[in-house]
Amino acid sequence: MSNPRNGDTKPPCLPRNGLVKIPTQPNGLGSASITKGTPAVKNRLCQPSSVPAILSPALAHRSDLPIPSLASPLSLATLASVSSPPGASLVGLNASEGSEQPSPERLPGSPSERQLAVDEKILNRLFWYFSACEKCVLAQVCKAWRRVLYQPKFWVGLTPVLHTKELYNILPGGEKEFVSLQGFAVRGFDGFCLVGVSDLDICEFIDNYPLSKKGVKSMSLKRSTITDAGLEVMLEQMQGVVRLELSGCNDFTEAGLWSSLNARITALSVSDCINVADDAIAAISQLLPNLTELNLQAYHVTDTALAYFTAKQGYTTHTLRLNSCWEITNHGVVNMVHSLPNLSVLSLSGCSKGTDDGVELVAENLRKLRSLDLSWCPRITDMALEYIACDLHKLEELVLDRCVRITDTGLSYLSTMSSLRSLYLRWCCQVQDFGLKHLLGMGSLRLLSLAGCPLLTTTGLSGLVQLQELEELELTNCPGATPELFKYFSQHLPCCMVIE
Repeated sequence: MSNPRNGDTKPPCLPRNGLVKIPTQPNGLGSASITKGTPAVKNRLCQPSSVPAILSPALAHRSDLPIPSLASPLSLATLASVSSPPGASLVGLNASEGSEQPSPERLPGSPSERQLAVDEKILNRLFWYFSACEKCVLAQVCKAWRRVLYQPKFWVGLTPVLHTKELYNILPGGEKEFVSLQGFAVRGFDGFCLVGVSDLDICEFIDNYPLSKKGVKSMSLKRSTITDAGLEVMLEQMQGVVRLELSGCNDFTEAGLWSSLNARITALSVSDCINVADDAIAAISQLLPNLTELNLQAYHVTDTALAYFTAKQGYTTHTLRLNSCWEITNHGVVNMVHSLPNLSVLSLSGCSKGTDDGVELVAENLRKLRSLDLSWCPRITDMALEYIACDLHKLEELVLDRCVRITDTGLSYLSTMSSLRSLYLRWCCQVQDFGLKHLLGMGSLRLLSLAGCPLLTTTGLSGLVQLQELEELELTNCPGATPELFKYFSQHLPCCMVIE
C-alpha cells in the first residue's frame, strides 16, 4: 500500500518535457468515431428505416429533393444543396466554422420551403431518426442544422472515441497543436474513450476539454501507455469520473492503483493489463467501498483475490464479470459467493477450471442472479444446467457458448425456467433437433442463439416458429439454416429478426 500523501501541492499536470503549447484554434478531427451499445444494437441501428413524413407536400413531391432516410444519410445534405467537404470530421467539431455554409436564403425552393428546411420544431423531431454518424454529417449542412443538432439530448449515451493522431494538428513549422474540443463540450459529452494516449496526451486533454474537471463521468483508456503517475494525475484532476476502464494498458502497476483509486468510483473495468494480479484486487476491494460493477480480465488472478472483498462491497456490488481468469477454480467461487451475495450479473466466461460443483455453489448462494455467463467453460455439463434450473428462478439471461459437453438433456432442464428471456447456445456441438423440442414451450424466450450448432437440421429448426414471441434468432454458421428456411421464418415469424 502506498504511503499517505504529504501536504505538497501538486502541479496542475505532468511535466511536458519542454513542449510549448500553442493557443488552440477551431479544428475538426480527421476520423474520430462515436460508439453506442453492442454489435447487435449497432446492427439494428443500421437497418434501413424510413423517416416519418413530416416534410411539406411541396418538398415531398419534388423530384430533385430525395426523401431523407437512414439508408441515405446524405439526403438531407442534398436537400440543402451542400455536400460534405472532403475529409470532413465525422464528429463535426468546428469544421464548419472555417468554411462557408449556406444561409436559409440560399437554400433551393420557394421561401416557404426554405423556411421549412430550417424550422426548429420540425428539425427537432426529424433528427431523432438518424444515427450518430449521420448526425455528424448533417451538422455540417448549415448553421441552423448544427444549432439544433448540437443540443445534448441528441448525444446522450454516446461515447466519442479519439485516437492519439486525432488529438493534434501539425502546424507549418512542424509544431504540434492540440485540437479544439469545444464541439464536444457544446454537445455535453460526459464520457470519452482515448486510444493509444500517453501521460502527456491525457494532460493535454484535461487542459483543453472544458468539462474535464467536473463534467466527465466516464473515462476509457485503451492500448495506452499511461503510467502510475499519469493515472494518479488523471483521477486527481478529473473529479467527476465515477466509471473507469483500462484496457491493454501495460505501463501502470498495482502500485498505481493503490495511489490512484478514489472512493467515488462505482464502476471499474480492467482487461488485458499484464501487471494486474491479486494485489490489484486487494486495492480495489479496500479503496472502492461504493463499487457496484467490476469487470476483470486478468490471467494471473487467483482464488485468493476473491476473498479480499469486504462486507461493504457485498452490499453494493451487483455486477461481477471475470473473463478469462484462468487460475480461478471452485475454491475461488466459494470465496466469491460468500463475499458478494447480492450479485445480479455474473460472468465466469473463460474461467476454464470451473466445474459443475462451482455452478452448484453459484446457484445455491446467488439467488438474485438475472444474468449468468458460463461461456468457454468446457467442464460444464448437463448437471450444471439442472442446478441452474432448480435454484435460479429470477434468471433472465444464460450464456452457454462453447460449453461443448451440454446435450439435449441439459436443454430439458432449462425448459422449466419461466423467467428466461435470452439463451445463447453458440457452438454447443452436441445439441440436436430433439433438444430444440424442449425449448418450444418456453414462451418467455425473446432471444435465442444457435450459431455454429452443427447437428441441427432444417426440420428441427423449422419448429422454432412455435416461439411466436421470439424477437431475435441467430443461425450464423448453422448448416441446417437454408435459404428456404429463412423464407419460411419471414412468413411465420414476421416480428423476429433472423440473423443468417
